[in-house]
Amino acid sequence: MGFSPSTIRLLVIALLTSCALTIGMPSARGSEMTSAKASAASVKACPGLLQGTYPRLQDESPQSLCQYAGQVILVVNTASYCGFTRQYDGLERLYERYKGQGLVILGFPSNDFGQQEPDSNQKIADFCRNTYSIKFPMFAKSSVRGKGANPLFKQLAQLTGDTPGWNFHKYLISPH
Repeated sequence: MGFSPSTIRLLVIALLTSCALTIGMPSARGSEMTSAKASAASVKACPGLLQGTYPRLQDESPQSLCQYAGQVILVVNTASYCGFTRQYDGLERLYERYKGQGLVILGFPSNDFGQQEPDSNQKIADFCRNTYSIKFPMFAKSSVRGKGANPLFKQLAQLTGDTPGWNFHKYLISPH
């Protein structure tokens, strides 16, 4: 038996001492998955918010967010040269402690704020691994606000009415 989403939300806020916006998982809206192997049942099981594929930070191989359906998801935009970068440590500890109970953290590096993530995906991956031993899923650098925002962050902004104002902005997504 895992922690309830509200318990995990409180733990996230306490550990990171920053606000996370909690949103419920919208239902799938008939979007198609890109994998030919995906059955109609798995499309229905994957909420519309997660029906996207993003390149993994380490090797840019495509990763479907549907693999995280049914979990409590903390989405974070990150940066390596920010005063908040030390939050990687708390995020990794949180992930290691609660991943077995249904929490997943998804990191999205972004250079949108103060040019604090100027490096290549490989350099960012090396920094995360070597400095903070990051094991939670990290995705390739992308924009998280404005017209150029990646589709997940566009949807999160639309659902919450809130866009990242700086690095390490968090969205907490309930599995229900």
